[in-house]
Order: sequence, then C-alpha cells, then structure tokens
Amino acid sequence: MSAPDTNIERQKKHHAIPIWGIVLAIVFGVIFGGLLTTGAALYNGSTPDGAAVQIDGRTGTEEAAD
Repeated sequence: MSAPDTNIERQKKHHAIPIWGIVLAIVFGVIFGGLLTTGAALYNGSTPDGAAVQIDGRTGTEEAAD
C-alpha cells in the first residue's frame, strides 16, 4: 500500500538536512581514513633506535649501530 500523500517537493525539503548529514559523515570518514592510512604508511615504527648492537630481524645477525 502506498502513502496517501506523496508530495515530492515537501519530502525533498524534509529530507535535505539528514541527507547532507550523511554526505558530510561519509566525506569525514574518507578524509580520516586517508589520513590514518597515510600516517601508518609514513611512520616507520619497525626501525630500532638507540641500541649499540642491533639484531637484523630478517637474518638474526648482530649489526653495529651507525
């Protein structure tokens, strides 16, 4: 059964604010996700710093710190 009153113009006005809110949330999510991905890609957290002797994780050999 369809709605008794289907005034499309009135429905457009009533739904405009929620639709813009959804669009803004999607844009925010895409930007935030991109920033997180870029930050994770640029941050090199696997490099050990500060030890006199460092162990190469691939081979297990000791290397002198530069």
